[in-house]
Amino acid sequence: MATTTTRAIGIDIGGSGIKGAAVDLTSGELISDRLKVATPSGGEPNAIVAEVVKMVNQFGKTGADLPVGVCFPAVVLNGRTMSAANVSKKWIGLEAEKLFEKALKRDILFVNDADAAGVAELHYGAAKGHQGLVILTTLGTGIGSALLYNGTLVPNTELGHLEIDGRDAESRASYAAKERGRLSWHSWARRLQRYYTRVEALFSPDLFVVGGGVSKQSEDFLPLLKLNTPIVPAVHRNNAGILGAAWLAARSR
Repeated sequence: MATTTTRAIGIDIGGSGIKGAAVDLTSGELISDRLKVATPSGGEPNAIVAEVVKMVNQFGKTGADLPVGVCFPAVVLNGRTMSAANVSKKWIGLEAEKLFEKALKRDILFVNDADAAGVAELHYGAAKGHQGLVILTTLGTGIGSALLYNGTLVPNTELGHLEIDGRDAESRASYAAKERGRLSWHSWARRLQRYYTRVEALFSPDLFVVGGGVSKQSEDFLPLLKLNTPIVPAVHRNNAGILGAAWLAARSR
């Protein structure tokens, strides 16, 4: 049953860093310093869990009664990680939610990182107030995705793995692919055009929201795309996972 709590802790685990903060769920603002540590080399489960425990403990007595949400770069089914992006393959098939709960000695909510980012944009950002189908994509090391239909999350969509020209779309159109290939904005936009045109044809969304760190440079590439669907940059970028994980954790109690 959902609670009326107005604060929660969000933890965002990535391949290079782990971030966390306490969140005011009414405003979507951070009410603590944003903590950040490097993801342990190799990204193995026990090492990451240990860092998360240390981070949550830094919130002290104030954080002891708050819901905790953790987002992670993997397909998450009933608390189990079914994939692993830029972390150890030991996560695949792991009862991750239970592992964190045992270490933290409390219940948590465990969710895919792009799904958390989508929820953040739905409640506090670029998708707020939009009905119909909103698709958030995060352009980074890969392409993460979140589908939101009339305010409801459809989890674990993994649209970065759509096949285009015989390859995963993210291998050609992620921001990492742009960097690897030293592509100009126009060259990268041509790849993005193929990707978003395919997604648009499959889902007929009402709105695209583009997240990831590169979204702060959206004026360099979004105007180059020609789509029927409006496409806008995300608002929260580096804080989106924290906000979405916190919101979902509070609603799961």
